[in-house]
Amino acid sequence: MNRTTLSLIACATALAAITGFASLSAPDGSGTDTAKAAAELPVERTSLLCPSPSLSDIADTSYTSFTPVTKGTGSDGKAQLVSAAQESDAGDKKADDSDKKADGKKAAKPVLTAKEPGTPDTEDTSGGDSPALIGTAEGRFAPGWTVQETTEVAAGTGRGLQGVNCSAADTEFWFPGASTAADRTDYVHLINPDDSAAVVDIELYGKDGAVATTAGEDITVPPKSSEPILLSTLTADKQTDLTVHVSVRSGRVGAAVQALDDKIGGDWLAASADPAGSLVLPGIPKDATAVRLVAFAPGDADADLKVRLASPSGSITPAGSETLHVKAGMTTAIDLGEVTRGEAGSLVLTPTGESAPVVAALRVTRGKGDKQETAFIPATRAVGTRATAADNSAKGTTLSLVAPSTTAQVKVTASAGSDGGTAASKTYTIKGGTTQDVELPVPSGLKGTYALTVEPVSGGPVYASRTLAATEDGIPGFTVQTLPDDRGMVAVPEADEDLSVLQK
Repeated sequence: MNRTTLSLIACATALAAITGFASLSAPDGSGTDTAKAAAELPVERTSLLCPSPSLSDIADTSYTSFTPVTKGTGSDGKAQLVSAAQESDAGDKKADDSDKKADGKKAAKPVLTAKEPGTPDTEDTSGGDSPALIGTAEGRFAPGWTVQETTEVAAGTGRGLQGVNCSAADTEFWFPGASTAADRTDYVHLINPDDSAAVVDIELYGKDGAVATTAGEDITVPPKSSEPILLSTLTADKQTDLTVHVSVRSGRVGAAVQALDDKIGGDWLAASADPAGSLVLPGIPKDATAVRLVAFAPGDADADLKVRLASPSGSITPAGSETLHVKAGMTTAIDLGEVTRGEAGSLVLTPTGESAPVVAALRVTRGKGDKQETAFIPATRAVGTRATAADNSAKGTTLSLVAPSTTAQVKVTASAGSDGGTAASKTYTIKGGTTQDVELPVPSGLKGTYALTVEPVSGGPVYASRTLAATEDGIPGFTVQTLPDDRGMVAVPEADEDLSVLQK
C-alpha cells in the first residue's frame, strides 16, 4: 500500500472520528450523491455570554438558567456561568505559573451551576459591580440552553425593569434604535469569550447616513473580558435615532446595547435579525402608549416597506403609516403612537415591490407622564424547531405568538418551577395574519420561576416574544425578549461508507 493511500485512509478515519455520526461516501457514476438526508441531532456544546447588568448601586439582578429536556442526549454534561473577570484572572495565573504543575491551579468558581435539565436554576446579585459572565453547557445540558438576565433598578437613569437573553458570540451585529440624545446613556457591551484578543469596529448611522466617530475603529477586547463602550464617547453628534453596527475584524464577541433614559426608564436592545427584505417584530404590549419604529437599510438600495399590524382579528394598516421608505445607508424612524389600541399586536414589514435588506427595532413605551417605562423589540427569526424563555412568574408574564402568513398550531410547555411544581402544556391555534397573547399553562404546585418552551406543531412559521412586567411605585416596569429558534438541534449528514474513493 503506497503512502498516498495510507494518508487518505488516515484522513478518512479522522473525519469520521470528528463527526461521530457520518461515514464517507462518494458520488455514483450517475451524478447523484448517495448521501442520505441529514439527521437532526442535539448539539453537544453551547456557549452563552451575559453582559454586565448595571452600574447602579441599587440594582438587583437575577440569572435564570434552563435547558429543555431533549431526546437523544446522553447522561453526562454540565452547564455553568463564570465571571469573565475570574476567567481572565485564571488565564493570567496560568500564564504566570506555566512552569508549575497544572494540578496546583484552582479553576474559576462558577456563579451558577445548573442541576438538572427541565428545571430552572437561579442566582441573584446586587449592586453595580457585577461582571459580565461567560457560560458553557455540555452534553445533556447543551441543547436549547437558555439564560435570562433580569435587573430591577428602583431609581435614576434607566430605572425600571431591564432584561436580556444571554447570547452566543458572533462576528456581526445590527442595533437599530440606539441613541446619543441628551437624555440617553447608551452603552455597547462587548464580551470576548476566547483566549486571544478580539478587534472590533463600531459604526454609527443616523438620519443622514454614516456618523463620524473618533474612536470607533480597532477596539481591542482582551481575552475573557468585557468592554462597555459609551456611544457618546464615539461622537459629539447628538441624534435621537441611531443604528449601531458592530463588526469583528478578528476573533468573535457577544454584543448588546444597554439603552438608558433619564426620564422614561430603559432596557437592553438585543441585535436585530440579519438584514432581510421582510421582518417580523412580535409582541407589542396591548397597553403600549407609544411605539416608535426604527429601520436601517445596510445595502446599496433603498427599501420600500409595507407596514402592517397583526392584531387578534387579522392584519390591519396603521393609520398614516401604511408604508415606510428607508434610504440606503440611513436610519429612518416613525412614530406609530398607540398602535395596538388595547389589543395584542405584532409589526410585520414586507417589501412593496423589489426587495432590499433592512434591519429594524421598536421602542415601546408604557405609562404616561413621569410614570413611563420603555423596552425594545428587535426584528427576530422565527421560532423554528423550538424556542425557550426563562424567568417567568405566576403573575406578570405574557407570551405573544404571531403567524404572519399561514395558520399554525403551537405547543407551549411551562416547566417545573425552580423551587417546585409539575410541568404543564397547552396547544394553541394561531390564525394566519394574527397575534395572540395566549393564556399560559401554569405548572401545578408552582414555586419560584418557570421556563416556557414554544414548539410549532404544524402550519406556517411562528414568531414569538415574552414580556415580563412588574409595577413599582406606579411605574409600569417591563421588558420584552424575542424567542428565535434556540438552535438546540443540528443537521448532521448521514452517508454510506464507500472506501473505493481512497483508491482513485
